[in-house]
Amino acid sequence: MASLSRPLLRTATVLAFALTATACATNQADPGAKDAAYQVSDPLEIPNRFVFAANEAVDVLALRPAAEVYVGLVPDPVRDAIHNFIDNLMAPLYIANNLLQGNVEGASNATGRFLTNTILGVGGIADVATQAGIPHAPEDFGQTLAVWGVGDGPYLVLPLLGPSNLRDTAGYAVDTVGDPVRIWAYAKDGEGLMLTRAGVSAVDRRSEVLKSVDDLRRNSLDFYATVRSLHQQQRQAEIANNKGAATPDFPDYSSAPKP
Repeated sequence: MASLSRPLLRTATVLAFALTATACATNQADPGAKDAAYQVSDPLEIPNRFVFAANEAVDVLALRPAAEVYVGLVPDPVRDAIHNFIDNLMAPLYIANNLLQGNVEGASNATGRFLTNTILGVGGIADVATQAGIPHAPEDFGQTLAVWGVGDGPYLVLPLLGPSNLRDTAGYAVDTVGDPVRIWAYAKDGEGLMLTRAGVSAVDRRSEVLKSVDDLRRNSLDFYATVRSLHQQQRQAEIANNKGAATPDFPDYSSAPKP
């Protein structure tokens, strides 16, 4: 495992991002027509569509079948525990980004969730914090840059990472470098741990949206445009902490682990 290059480790991890924005609400009208209202800048649409098609192939051939097997073999309570544990590992990044945004309340909530779930939730396996009423609001450095006034930049579809933009791509890189689990793992020659976290997280997150992604693909006149629009809506809502922002009801995948 130690012989694998960092790009290969990143490739394994970002499978979880391949359909970040396609994890959307089901049975809604095709949102692609809403692009104009959200002013999605897509000057690289032709290469973006090629990358999007490649990401789709990865999902259809590998990630979706793995997620189906995972759902069929692993009981719901065990899958919940795995999801909770992976998310709890990301808490230090949520805390740091809240502080960088000047959001003291958000940092306090994120810290409270981390301590509660780590101590009372047996290392994060149980989501005790939610039961205690502590809100969950993941924050990434792309959101932090937006709070600082950095614009979206052009829309990008990244290989395996999926929908993004120039600002969020830079934010992803910073979160990757600053991920404390990654720093610890590489310091301890624990690259295998990182690859395991990446693979499990990818399958776990994809398993949560099996039906919704299928429905969205089937009902969209232009799946690429639909994903582009929904991604823009999601990011705007996340940056605004869902305050006064119109957003479809779909899962948040901004907190996937970094390699």
